[in-house]
Amino acid sequence: MSIRPQKPAPATPAPGKLPITELAEMKARRQPIVMVTAYDAPGGRLADQAGVDLVLVGDSAAMTVLGHDSTVPATMEEMLILTRAVTRGARRPLVVADMPFGSFQVTDEDAVRNAIRFVKEAGADAVKLEGAGPMLSRVRALVGAGIPVMGHLGLTPQSATMLGGFKAQGRSAEKALALLADARALEAAGCFSLVLEAVPEPVARRVSEELAIPTVGIGAGAATDGQVLVWHDLLGLYDGRAARFVKRYADVGATIREALEAYAADVREGHFPTEEHTYAMPAEELALFEQAAGTVDARRAG
Repeated sequence: MSIRPQKPAPATPAPGKLPITELAEMKARRQPIVMVTAYDAPGGRLADQAGVDLVLVGDSAAMTVLGHDSTVPATMEEMLILTRAVTRGARRPLVVADMPFGSFQVTDEDAVRNAIRFVKEAGADAVKLEGAGPMLSRVRALVGAGIPVMGHLGLTPQSATMLGGFKAQGRSAEKALALLADARALEAAGCFSLVLEAVPEPVARRVSEELAIPTVGIGAGAATDGQVLVWHDLLGLYDGRAARFVKRYADVGATIREALEAYAADVREGHFPTEEHTYAMPAEELALFEQAAGTVDARRAG
């Protein structure tokens, strides 16, 4: 399966878009796949520059960007805006749009219509949806419409309430076998890849070994074919309690806060702006301006 080529930037031709078929080849040669979330153009650009393979515009934006307590409130319009922004920044990585709650659960027709919007209006290369079972027909409908689909099993945040909260899944033999069966079904339905979230490592290993399509883990151990982390988690931008599987690679939040505190102090103490931050005008033009404008005292007297 291939995707449309990414349009080049106006001034500089964009490097080649990673083909979806390359992901399966990376799995075959045991080359780890790198995926990260992003929610705006700078995030997409930085992920691109860092050489990641996949950028997920996650509905986690509801929590990390929009201030909600779960992913459920994210709307199609919000996700379209965020995806559109990311695709402007990410040129080489495949951009996967997370289909928000309510955009695909009701009917196949709804799923196709909304997925087409992600591809046509926002420039997404693929979409991701959660679950199996009733969602298998959605996957088949989307793939039949020519839209690449990434599956998502294990902890599925949109249905976290039904799962008993944000907890690891597949920890009993029965549930692990059900997850394995769902993974096989999603591959058969046409998914090009599968996210495994908060799944015991032995279960994720078995799924990854059985499937021909690549798996991307988040809290699923090192046996998956790739890894994904949320932008705000790995950079230290999110104030919420970090999940067990998060590794923080920077504390950007503290750096931003310190910069803002320094800026506020400079403004209040008169240290900013200084002459180096100020525009001047030719002396003769300033004289003409002041003559024409009159003095402040003259204006007040008038």
